[in-house]
Amino acid sequence: MRAAIYARVSTPRQARAQKIDEQLERLEAHVEEKGFTLGKEHVYLDEGYSGSSLSRPGLDHLRDAAAMAEFEVLLVTAPDRLARKYIHQVLLIEELQGRGCRVEFMERPMSQDPNDQLLLQIRGAVAEYERTLITERMRRGRLAKLRAGQLLPWIRVPFGYRTDPEHPRDPAGLRIDEYEAAIVRQMFAWYLERGATLGTIARRLTEAGVLTPTGKSVWSRSTIRGILKNPAYVGNAYGHCTYLAPAKSRRSPLEPVGGGVTNKRRPEDEWIPVPVPEIVNQQTFELVGEKLSHNRKFARRNNKSHHYLLRTLVSCGACRQGSNARTTWDGRGYYVCRGHHEIVAEQRCRARHAPAGRLDELVWQDLCEVLTHPDHIKAALQRAHGGEWLPQELKVKLGGLEKAVAQIERQDKRLLDAYLGGVLELAEFERKRKELKGRSDALLAQKRQLEATARERTELSGVADSIEEFCEQVKAGLSNATFEQKRALVELLIDRVIVSDEDVEIRYVVPTSTDGPHQPFCHLRTDYLLPLLEVAQRRAAAPSPRPAS
Repeated sequence: MRAAIYARVSTPRQARAQKIDEQLERLEAHVEEKGFTLGKEHVYLDEGYSGSSLSRPGLDHLRDAAAMAEFEVLLVTAPDRLARKYIHQVLLIEELQGRGCRVEFMERPMSQDPNDQLLLQIRGAVAEYERTLITERMRRGRLAKLRAGQLLPWIRVPFGYRTDPEHPRDPAGLRIDEYEAAIVRQMFAWYLERGATLGTIARRLTEAGVLTPTGKSVWSRSTIRGILKNPAYVGNAYGHCTYLAPAKSRRSPLEPVGGGVTNKRRPEDEWIPVPVPEIVNQQTFELVGEKLSHNRKFARRNNKSHHYLLRTLVSCGACRQGSNARTTWDGRGYYVCRGHHEIVAEQRCRARHAPAGRLDELVWQDLCEVLTHPDHIKAALQRAHGGEWLPQELKVKLGGLEKAVAQIERQDKRLLDAYLGGVLELAEFERKRKELKGRSDALLAQKRQLEATARERTELSGVADSIEEFCEQVKAGLSNATFEQKRALVELLIDRVIVSDEDVEIRYVVPTSTDGPHQPFCHLRTDYLLPLLEVAQRRAAAPSPRPAS
């Protein structure tokens, strides 16, 4: 019989302690004892991967090989080596058995006997509880060591420091890297020069060939800012400063929300200080902090001395970055893509500047047209009510679930006919019917979830009357609106204005309640493109804008 073996340890430290070798020796001895055939390609290992997740390279290769029927039996030392969670254990065992592969655990051979199945459930629950308990103990242990000054608060060592490779979190092994420390001191000195900016420092370091903390050749402003604001350089490192939370922001308005989680700051009174060697004196650090705060306050993005109707709402269609509002020395306003200021010249965006006056006028006229003729909004909502907005994938999933539920209903009817016809005994009938009911309940739960998602979209048609009423409320004051009123209306109804050479795409949002236009429901007219012919003609006739000094 062709066999495969699977072994796993959770941490690299366990791998170094040869614990995975112990599992392999026991499994290979068991293969010889049973007389199975084991090929080298069917030894699957996961070193340093947690059993709480199914995303493991060794396990993925094992499942792919099982799908190709490359072996008939899988040997594992214990259920918690296969997975820590009981539901994951059941999923994997059922998947492998469906591929014609039997799963055997050395420490406690399992069968279809109810007692063995109950024991498998109990062991899975205990393993999951044990993992949670270990995680909590480790968290509390780290906090205790931080408070005692026996643990460095860093996962990645800051630029300018080195740690003992064997004990990277031990404060006793922390030392200053003189080369990097000299660069850090130079960065602080450069920033205190008159007229120096974060971009100035980034360009100097890049041109000098200094590598970033992550080994890259190009420095970014955010990396420089992080170093200049890090209190560790004055001897005050802090731990327990952040916690994980779902990500709500994105790098660009035209990109999806990244990552699933992000780090959030805890209140400063919860931070735990850990003393470290000093690289920069306190006075220099405070002067740099004051300049950073001052520059942030008076940055162009926060300077509102000039009137720009679409401030913070314009994006570049070429590089997908946002655009800042600029006024040249002769008083002309432009929306300038942030990609123009990349540190490396080859990476800079070459898109033209968008004349602010023309673009503001164009977007305002289109907004007035939308508000005075809300028919296309109502038509879009009617399409939503008809289900045209439901994604094709959602429709396919609903259709597949409905077919599966209908098939189970037919199987249940045939099962009842077989029982009534005397083909099945009562015990067998109840067992099979219970299996069908479990499948049916799972499918119906998925169907209810998808239908709830569909209802959220189809219920949008109920806001048509409130849309029309809102348009009537604002229509009368459009012609005499002040700049502040126009700006408030633009912020309310427009999500992004995307400029791509001579085309402009306007993405609208629409209020959903007569109580007040506070809650947008979705983007409309995402394919709405307007040719900016007049802007193109003016660009061709006018000289290139000079940046404001």
